[in-house]
Amino acid sequence: MDAVQAANSGHPGTPMALAPVTFTLYDKFMKFNPLNPDWINRDRFILSAGHASTLLYSTLYINGYDVSVEDIKAFRQLHSKTPGHPEYGHTPGVETTTGPLGQGFATSIGFAIAQKWLAERFNKPGYNLIDYKIFSLGGDGCMMEGISGEAASLAGHLGLDNVVWIYDNNHITIEGSTNLAFSEDVAKRFIAYGWNVQIVEDANDLEMLRTAMDASKKEKGRPTLILVNSHIAFGAPTKQDTHGAHGSPLGDEEISATKAFYSWPDKKFFVPDEVKLYTRKIAARGKTQNESWNELFARYRNEYPDLSKELEMIQKHELPTAWDAAIPEFEPGTKISGRAASGKVLNAIASRVPFMIGGSADLSPSTLTDLKNESSFQKGNFSGRNLHFGIREHAMGAIANGIALSGLKTYASTFLVFSDYARGAIRLSALMNLPVTYIFTHDSIGVGEDGPTHQPIEQVASLRAIPNLEVIRPGDANETAVMWKYIMELKNTPTALILSRQDLPVFDRKKYAPAEGALKGGYIMADSDGTPDVILIATGSEVQLAIDAFEVLKNEGLKARVVSMPNWQLYEKQSSEYQETVLLPNVRARVAIEAGSTFGWRRFVGLPADGEVLGMRTFGASGKPGSLLEEFGLTVDNVVNTAKSLIHKSQN
Repeated sequence: MDAVQAANSGHPGTPMALAPVTFTLYDKFMKFNPLNPDWINRDRFILSAGHASTLLYSTLYINGYDVSVEDIKAFRQLHSKTPGHPEYGHTPGVETTTGPLGQGFATSIGFAIAQKWLAERFNKPGYNLIDYKIFSLGGDGCMMEGISGEAASLAGHLGLDNVVWIYDNNHITIEGSTNLAFSEDVAKRFIAYGWNVQIVEDANDLEMLRTAMDASKKEKGRPTLILVNSHIAFGAPTKQDTHGAHGSPLGDEEISATKAFYSWPDKKFFVPDEVKLYTRKIAARGKTQNESWNELFARYRNEYPDLSKELEMIQKHELPTAWDAAIPEFEPGTKISGRAASGKVLNAIASRVPFMIGGSADLSPSTLTDLKNESSFQKGNFSGRNLHFGIREHAMGAIANGIALSGLKTYASTFLVFSDYARGAIRLSALMNLPVTYIFTHDSIGVGEDGPTHQPIEQVASLRAIPNLEVIRPGDANETAVMWKYIMELKNTPTALILSRQDLPVFDRKKYAPAEGALKGGYIMADSDGTPDVILIATGSEVQLAIDAFEVLKNEGLKARVVSMPNWQLYEKQSSEYQETVLLPNVRARVAIEAGSTFGWRRFVGLPADGEVLGMRTFGASGKPGSLLEEFGLTVDNVVNTAKSLIHKSQN
């Protein structure tokens, strides 16, 4: 209450209602060491209702994490440890960034999948190294969001008995009573999903809370939902059970009256010494558990040196020696689609990186992301490395985040046009600096007959707009292989890898520049002697168009340069000197070519009088790929004619 009042913004009601729940959880059930918040075998607590962040910060403070009263006094202030919503990497004890409702619930399923996989791989008789549980707390808003239903359905199917969701059923949203828009029987819905459902009638009933949580610990083969009925802003004389307590400070008078109801001293930010003494014992318990685990792992290291080294590698986010030794080189003059080339590279990498797991939203036969000779992760086989997310793109992204937060290498795939469904989770990947690889295939109007509903137009530009997301659209199979090497070594950046469905030529790299040039983000792939008259810039399947146009222009006595630019962000990180050697400032005739939205390309081609962007300004259409490319001007003739026109303008 005091933190929200001091900030003059925030959400006091839910933290007030759920303080008994989180206290009971940390007091009696959570395994954690505040002095080592990254201990691999700690239990995870995820606040899906991220707006209730003061509940988490207060809990972390009293349990001995590196969060002080001064930090809480600085709630919601710039550069404080206590931002408005929990942020991963910002506050010790915060497991994942939450705030967009439902994301925490869904991400917890990624944590649960990772825990099951780690336990299956590393636990041995007498060495129960990995046995942590995942707890997530959310409210009515989380339950209304579709991502929670997607994730819960998958968790029930997989029988993830290591995850517990606590549902704060307070019947209040920002607009008022949940009866305005939400009247379903949540308990029955989760029973239908295959969950164990426990109901606690009163959030203040600590005995019932303990009974429900005990039952969740004993449950085998099903995830658990604990439905807790609570009163928002419990104890506030005029604000309890009202939506006015959801997202606004209570006011000094109401806070004083509430403290009187609690029989609590009317002091600001007051924590009695008895609380500190009590919670120090909890912290000491966790320290002892951590030390016992360290002793167990020391013995494990002697008996299973290879596995222990691998587990340490996972914790340090390192890759095995020679992890890239099996990556193929593709034969010039052949043709192979981006998705097929990526699939070959992915399998080569996964064969050397045993802790790489991933899958698709029911599309692996099309995205070609299945790992050969590997089984499926399913109930009864948690060692499988092929994940089947079902047609649940949003949950897929959040689950991938949870897996990445657990230290495993992971990827998630679907058609590029459906990246929109996963956008909220992709944004959080970028915000949390997680090295999740999103593999998006069927990348242009080259999809053809499926028509405009399946032909991505604005998606690449939209993904490029997300800060800290590397968007890569390789021009051929060897660029794909080079960029996969780059992706695997990223530790703080997610990637959107954009791939074609249709076959693309594998370029002769003796004739054109080596594919390693892609490691600069953009590079000169083909060039004429002397200063070029025009620069052709392209990505993906359109690099072929640029090369073909280059050859035509060269045969007609015109000087051209082809720049392959698979990764804008990486190119713009290069020195200005390098960039100026690639896109010569004095060459004003430039043509950018990409079979998607033209948005953003002006930065590379200059003003309209200087350059042109050949791309899509409308949605596509259903038809043969060749007919569509002709219809929308993505042809060699159009590139050549556009280049000639710009050369003429620049010379006059």
